Amino acid sequence: MAVGTGSGVVGAEVPVLAGVPVLGSLFELKSDSLGTYLRAQQRHGDVVRISAGPPGLRAELYCVFSPEGAQQVLASESANFRKDNPFYQEVRDSFGNGLLTSQDEDYLRQRRLVQPLFTRRRVDGYAGAVAAETASVLAGWEQAPGGIVDVSEQMMRLALRAVARILFGTDVEATVDVVDRCFPVITEYVLRRGYSPANIPRSWPTPANKRAAAAMDELYAVCDKIIGERRTGAGDGAGTGSDGPGEDLLTLLAAAKSSDDGEFDASELRDQVLIFLLAGHETTATSLSFALHLLARHPEEQSRAREEIARVLGDRTPQAADLDRLPYLTQVLKEAMRLYPAAPVIGRKAVAATEIGGHAVPAGADVILAPWVTHRHPRYWPDPDRFDPERFAPEAEAGRPRYAWFPFGGGPRACIGQHFSMLESVIALAMILRTYEFEAVDTDIPVSAGITLRTDGPARCRVRRVDG
Repeated sequence: MAVGTGSGVVGAEVPVLAGVPVLGSLFELKSDSLGTYLRAQQRHGDVVRISAGPPGLRAELYCVFSPEGAQQVLASESANFRKDNPFYQEVRDSFGNGLLTSQDEDYLRQRRLVQPLFTRRRVDGYAGAVAAETASVLAGWEQAPGGIVDVSEQMMRLALRAVARILFGTDVEATVDVVDRCFPVITEYVLRRGYSPANIPRSWPTPANKRAAAAMDELYAVCDKIIGERRTGAGDGAGTGSDGPGEDLLTLLAAAKSSDDGEFDASELRDQVLIFLLAGHETTATSLSFALHLLARHPEEQSRAREEIARVLGDRTPQAADLDRLPYLTQVLKEAMRLYPAAPVIGRKAVAATEIGGHAVPAGADVILAPWVTHRHPRYWPDPDRFDPERFAPEAEAGRPRYAWFPFGGGPRACIGQHFSMLESVIALAMILRTYEFEAVDTDIPVSAGITLRTDGPARCRVRRVDG
């Protein structure tokens, strides 16, 4: 049946995922949101409405699962889909109004100031810092009890240390412990509030509000201290984020300015730092963890990757130029990011009524994209749950729509750090696989959608040095 939206847009009525009386699919989404989105696509196709919550507080989610729909929302009609939902507001209130959360002129100004710091040449200069932190993490595996390491925990540590070193230079130790302690408290708070039908004010002195406020105060304080020292030249942190003096990212951010956009003040600098810490370590850690987990379960693919690494690198430390020389390792990483995208769900709000995939989407609708589902779409990914790096051979990639795989988002708000993420991941994987063989201990790793994809339990592997 064709329906109108009141704005002249006509399209088929969006099919609805069946839920329970009164609360709809609320409990399904709370217990297994990723599985719920998959079932919605399997039962009803590429545009599905999911209702969740009691009358008066009910959320109506318009879920879009096709590559063409993702391209429309993120790229061709991106101006019509904003980051105005409650979840993004909670992230904004906790981690600041940086590139991930800002909008309109704020976002454009920030992007113009930050973009020169993320050119390929600039990012390639951080390869040495990534290699150093990877070597440091690997050194600790010699004493792993029983030769077993939790790759999820270890890759989170590696990614955090790498991004902290690149951001802060020699001030790594001052930040890593605080971030490691405070981020879980804040992210749990954001998730609980972001997906709740109603919230009490943050200012009320409840135990949860006080715990979150204390964690934010501690995190903000350490960032503000380093920023203050850096801007006055009193700190000694600059100089080890990359290959040259004064080249860590915070120093560059503090110096970024233009005649049109001015420069970042202290609070704006902190917002960018917090967003880079959040997005820059959790996403890369997810990709690395699952690449190792999948290789541990697939010894033939692991051996093939190791053979390529040995042939290309020998015993030398990998450099940025090696990314193009390690095509199979890159395919492994891309396939891991297909099966386990770090951003499994992306939310937007429609400004005006529109039509997606022949279905009417009203103005004000909460629109959900789910890379978790699109990356398993059987039309583009045969046997979608099978690990197969050959899906990303050049000829295979050329035959698929652009948005059949979009772990970094897309359009004008595509992740500014995607080259850094690939650089870090390929260098780290190359060093890890050259040093250790992996055998999976935990073969089934449950996951859930937080701010990023997260494991709900350990991802343990038995490791053995390649040289015996």
